[in-house]
Amino acid sequence: MKQMNQMMKQMKKMQDQLMKAQQELEAKEFEGTAGGGVVKVTINGKKQLVGLQLQPDVVDPDDVEMLQDLIIAAFNEAQKQVDDATSKDLGKLTGGLNIPGLF
Repeated sequence: MKQMNQMMKQMKKMQDQLMKAQQELEAKEFEGTAGGGVVKVTINGKKQLVGLQLQPDVVDPDDVEMLQDLIIAAFNEAQKQVDDATSKDLGKLTGGLNIPGLF
């Protein structure tokens, strides 16, 4: 019974650490760029777009498709950074376990 109580305390501590790490990750911002920096997107750890910067020379009314592609590429780069940070930060706490709903 004593071992069970100790194990439950350890599980609670791990859960608290995971929640804290997830909250810290969600508060961070990640930046993705494309076209040599002419397009920059900023997303938070929840993968929500919080910023978009375009250099004026990238806006060409005759080539809207290129601008769309650059925005998509920058956004995908930023999302990859969130995924990498999630795996790194939360993976340390879970020992590589994949916990559904966390990451």
